[in-house]
Amino acid sequence: MVTRIASASVAAAVAACIGFSAAPATAEDFYKDKQVELTIGANPGGGYDSYARLTARFIASHVPGNPTIIPRNRPGAGSRKALNWFFDGAPTDGTVFGAFYPSALVDPLIRPKRSKYDVMKLNFLGSVNKTARQCIARKDAKVQKFEDLFKHELAIGATARGGSTRDYAIMMNNVLGTKFKVISGYKGSKGILLSIERGETQGLCGYAWSSLKKAKPEWAEGKFINVLVQTNLSRHGEMTKLGAPMLQDFIKDPEKRKIVEFFLKQHEFGRPYAMPPGSPKDAVAIMAKAIQETWKSKEFRVGADKLNLDVEPISGEEIRSLVGELFSLPKDLVKKIVNSTKS
Repeated sequence: MVTRIASASVAAAVAACIGFSAAPATAEDFYKDKQVELTIGANPGGGYDSYARLTARFIASHVPGNPTIIPRNRPGAGSRKALNWFFDGAPTDGTVFGAFYPSALVDPLIRPKRSKYDVMKLNFLGSVNKTARQCIARKDAKVQKFEDLFKHELAIGATARGGSTRDYAIMMNNVLGTKFKVISGYKGSKGILLSIERGETQGLCGYAWSSLKKAKPEWAEGKFINVLVQTNLSRHGEMTKLGAPMLQDFIKDPEKRKIVEFFLKQHEFGRPYAMPPGSPKDAVAIMAKAIQETWKSKEFRVGADKLNLDVEPISGEEIRSLVGELFSLPKDLVKKIVNSTKS
C-alpha cells in the first residue's frame, strides 16, 4: 500500500512539473519571440485600417515579451470573412487578435442563415472609440438637407449588404420613406469617396465621422459637401456646429424609433477588437490590458491626432454587454429590423 501511494505521489509530482514547464512562467514568457497577427476585417486605406495599423504600431511595447505585431488585411463582406476565419481556421494559441466592423457582430442576429458564427464566444478586448456617423451629399446635389430626401432622389455609393454604407440608407428608405438610390458594389470607403469626387455618385451614408475627418478633412469642415443628418444616439459637437440634425428628429412612431435605434446602438462599440474563441485566458488578459494601455498612451494619442482619428476607448466587458442587449431583443422586433434592410 505504501509503495502504491509513493508511486502515485511521484507520478503526480512529475505531471505537475511537466505542466509547469509547458505553461509560461511569466506573462513575458508567453509572448517573447512570438509573431502576433492583427487581423483587419477591412480594406486597406480606410478608417478601420488606419486605427488598426496605428494600434499595431504601438501595442507591442505594452505587451510583456514585446512580440512582433503583423497587421494583415482580411477584407470582404463587411468583416464577415475575417470573423468566419476567426471561428474556423485562426490559431487559438493567443497569436491572433482582430478588428471588425460592428455590423459583423450583429449580422448573425438579423441574417442567421448567412452568418453562423456565435459572437458571444469571441474574447472581446475593447473598442478604440464610439463612432459618430452621418449622411453627406455634394453641395451641388439636388438634395441639400435631409428633408429633401423625401422628395428627391440621391445617388449614393455603398459596399455590400451588411455594411453600414448600404444598410443604413436602405433602412431609412423602408422605415422613413427617404429616396436614397443605393449603388452597391464598392470595395471600401476609399472608392466611394472617389466616386463622389468624380460625380459618379452624389453622397454617402453610414460613414464614420472620424474616417471622414482623416480621409477628407476639408469635407468635415463643411466644404464640398453638406452633412444631411447625424445617425447617432447622442449629438456630435462638430456635426451639430455644421447644422446637421439628428435622425431621431424625423421619427415620431415609437416602433420605427426602436428599429432605427438598433442600428445606432452599434456605434457604441464602433471599432471592436477581439481574439478568437478558445484563445488562452492568460493571453486574452494580457492583450486586453495591453490594448487599453496602448489606446490611452501619449504616443498613440499623438499619432491619432496627426491622422485626425478620434479616440474614446471602451472595455471588452462593455462590448459584451452592449452586444448581449441587442441579441436579447424581442423576436418580432428583430423580424422588423431584418425587413428594414431588404431592398
